[in-house]
Amino acid sequence: MPDHAHPFDSISIIFNPNSTGDAPGMAKELHDELRERLPADAVVELKPTEHAGHAVELAREAAAKGHALVVSVSGDGGYNEVVNGVMVADNPDAVCAVMAAGNANDHRRTTKRQPLADAIVEANVRRIDLLRLVTGDGPDAETHYAHSYIGFGLTPIVAIDIEKGGKGSLKEMVSVVRSFAKFQPFEIRHTNGKVRRIDSLLFANIPQMAKYAKLSEADEEPDDGRFEVVTFPHMPKWRVLLLALRSATIGLGHQPSHSSYEFSTLKPLPYQIDGEVKDVPAETRVRVEIAEGALPVVG
Repeated sequence: MPDHAHPFDSISIIFNPNSTGDAPGMAKELHDELRERLPADAVVELKPTEHAGHAVELAREAAAKGHALVVSVSGDGGYNEVVNGVMVADNPDAVCAVMAAGNANDHRRTTKRQPLADAIVEANVRRIDLLRLVTGDGPDAETHYAHSYIGFGLTPIVAIDIEKGGKGSLKEMVSVVRSFAKFQPFEIRHTNGKVRRIDSLLFANIPQMAKYAKLSEADEEPDDGRFEVVTFPHMPKWRVLLLALRSATIGLGHQPSHSSYEFSTLKPLPYQIDGEVKDVPAETRVRVEIAEGALPVVG
């Protein structure tokens, strides 16, 4: 049963007009279908982005008041911007949704309950957890939210090379091989002072990522108040390759789950958050925690 069912005061459909996919066409189709199926006075607006990060601003403005629905027609990275904009708006009545229009679409693929237009018309709202990433301390601390995963190590390195090499199955494969060949492990310091050398550290709110990788058991859901931690300690590259192959076939199996995880960086460290690559400075405290039931969603 949904948490509550109500008509939305406004529906904002955010998309990138320069998307490599068909986000503009899909956004227009959703807009037109909702205009046909919702009451005549329903407010349904198309909101194209104009620059990188603009989706955060548009989502924050759209979610500022009332029973607002903010729809992202995008991949995982675009939806991450919309989610963060809605969280900054701090309106408990604002609701999110995503229409898959990207490369991997991990979140929509693993959390879909029903066709998006049907869910919007029926106002079938439920809540999911988010990952809250806090880097730094005190007034200089920065907070970002992830709907699906946060990865350190091999994950962002592969992502950077895919962006440089271009998307598409063959190009992606070449990029993965290139990044894997040059990849070096990284070190982190745990709260007990122990330094650990790691190849990959992934915090997952969904059981799959990158279209093919099965991170954990299929019954682990983004509304269970926990996230899974997938760790590859430093090992010979042939063993990492075997683990990657296992994740793409039978899956990695059960992984330990946490509600919070903390460490400090020793050197500058890139990370990937829902498909977007960012950086953490050296000697920075990093805390990942579950934001239980933080995001109302439809679809």
